[in-house]
Amino acid sequence: MTFNEGMQIDTSTTSTSGGGRGPGRGIAVGGGLGGLIIVVVALFLGVDPSSVVPNQQQMDTQGVDAPDFDLSQCKTGADANSIVQCRVVATGNSVDGVWEQLMPSYTRPSVRLFTGQVSTGCGPATSDVGPFYCPVDRTAYFDTDFFDVLVTQFGSSGGPLAQEYVVAHEFGHHVQNLQGVLGRAQQDPEGATGAGVRTELQADCYAGVWAHYAAITKQESTGVPFLEPLSDKDIADALSAASSVGDDRIQQSATGRVNPESWTHGSSEQRQKWFTIGYQTGDPAKCDTFAARDLG
Repeated sequence: MTFNEGMQIDTSTTSTSGGGRGPGRGIAVGGGLGGLIIVVVALFLGVDPSSVVPNQQQMDTQGVDAPDFDLSQCKTGADANSIVQCRVVATGNSVDGVWEQLMPSYTRPSVRLFTGQVSTGCGPATSDVGPFYCPVDRTAYFDTDFFDVLVTQFGSSGGPLAQEYVVAHEFGHHVQNLQGVLGRAQQDPEGATGAGVRTELQADCYAGVWAHYAAITKQESTGVPFLEPLSDKDIADALSAASSVGDDRIQQSATGRVNPESWTHGSSEQRQKWFTIGYQTGDPAKCDTFAARDLG
């Protein structure tokens, strides 16, 4: 999926590199494609997660020399098509545009692009955790190097919609936060039918809802659609990304066995199913995974 070159990228809600910690502490919600994957894999393997996630003292010295990305490079859809950081920002603009029409009470989240490590309202994090959303500061965090990891380590296809799906999923967690349902993920965080899986699958479905409207939603300031129409390859890219980090696939790769009792995000098949439901219907009401008896 490519952006219309005539659309204008709005960077007003985006910042780069590390930032101050917000008031209080919360739980960062794992991304649809790898948020907290390193921690999860460590738990599957019986490894102490602290051995793979640096402590605060270590993080304070990591990545400090990494230059900030210059957001002034992100002006038009053409920039989004050629620069991955601009693609993240422009995708956020598009997702905002869709949800502003679907949800009258919608307010935009913040986006932070970082490299290596970042401080958040939910505590410190490194690139190892992948993209994630923090409800405390209402911010979606992205280290765009993850998109390379998605292809090289998890076997996803590398098309633009695979990347855009990741962004739309994290914004889906923001929608859940606005709806007041995001906290349910921590009440029953593990298991194939637990609230953690249901939360992630709903965010997958919300990403599909965005994809349904992405090419017909016009940017208010320019009057042009954010994106060009989706192709079959675009949808295949999104489904490939969803499948590549299903809990069953990660477990099989890491340990040689599958243990549904420790699932947190859902199987490859489930993640594809719920994205498809959102994409085919365009109806957020169809994404009520908490009420679903059969998750797929």
